[in-house]
Amino acid sequence: MMSHPSKQNRVSASLGLLGNYRYLCKKSMLIRAMESARARKRHHDKRVFSSRKKETTSSRCEPLDANMLMKKAKLVDPNLQRQSTLLSAPEPDHHSVITALRDSWEVDSGFSETSPPTSGRSSPCLGSCRTSVVALDCEMVGTGPGGRCSELARCSIIDYHGNILYDKYVRPCQPVTNFRTPWSGIRRHHLLNAVPFAQAREEILGILEGKVVVGHSIYNDFEVLNMDHPGHMVRDTSTTRLLSRLAGFPSGRCSSLKLLASKLLNRRIQAGRRGHCSVEDAQASLDLYKLVEDEWEQEMERRLRDDDAPHEPSFHSSDHYMQDEFWPDEVLTDGH
Repeated sequence: MMSHPSKQNRVSASLGLLGNYRYLCKKSMLIRAMESARARKRHHDKRVFSSRKKETTSSRCEPLDANMLMKKAKLVDPNLQRQSTLLSAPEPDHHSVITALRDSWEVDSGFSETSPPTSGRSSPCLGSCRTSVVALDCEMVGTGPGGRCSELARCSIIDYHGNILYDKYVRPCQPVTNFRTPWSGIRRHHLLNAVPFAQAREEILGILEGKVVVGHSIYNDFEVLNMDHPGHMVRDTSTTRLLSRLAGFPSGRCSSLKLLASKLLNRRIQAGRRGHCSVEDAQASLDLYKLVEDEWEQEMERRLRDDDAPHEPSFHSSDHYMQDEFWPDEVLTDGH
């Protein structure tokens, strides 16, 4: 009878030790996690600072030596090299060398920096890679009972400068029961020689892969294409607060493409009885994007940077370490 209280005291003491051990383990894990997070943050800040320093250094434009310019011009243009061999001038004219370099660059690459973009408006943001931006718009028809099921009937893709990369009519998988002509612009004769959906989808996915895709209510287009695209590479002009603020609309409002084009681009689209044109809608979405491109891309960059930043650990994230399999044998033996 006397041994029972002492046994209870031993059990309660063991439980107390076990509780203290668990608390100390949690505390040490929390401290280690916070130190690791601080170390990662210091490393990230150091890397950002060094990259900014490199950009600042490289952006300083120093006057180029005329001899160095002539050497570069010789590498680009063989005729210039032969001329300099025959006519040994003591000092080349600085202005003529720069002109020769510029001319040889434009002939060799087929691109001039002064060439205006094909699309209606140029962008204030020069930091983004323009070749990676495309605009997409799809037109749908109805299939099934009452034409309630939407299927792709036309798809248009344009590049950053407004050049058409893809514009084809697509034959739906099911018989069309509603052409939705006032909205889609699709009529029966458009689908007579249309591309089958499976082929069109493969071609479209090949163009969109690795691209930043601009569009209005673009997730409807993704749905009808039966595709997924990374969220950080999607620019939906129907949901961004930047365009709503620029147009003076309430922040939570999803405005139509027609209204935004009229308000911000002074452009009439989707007018008349012919219905919508997917090329026209894609160009309007692209030009709306260009109005706020600089701010939008900076916002996306900040959001991605915040997502990559380490978060403060919580006790709940380490709860699984409290299971018996993580405890030392001697503690479990004392507890029993």
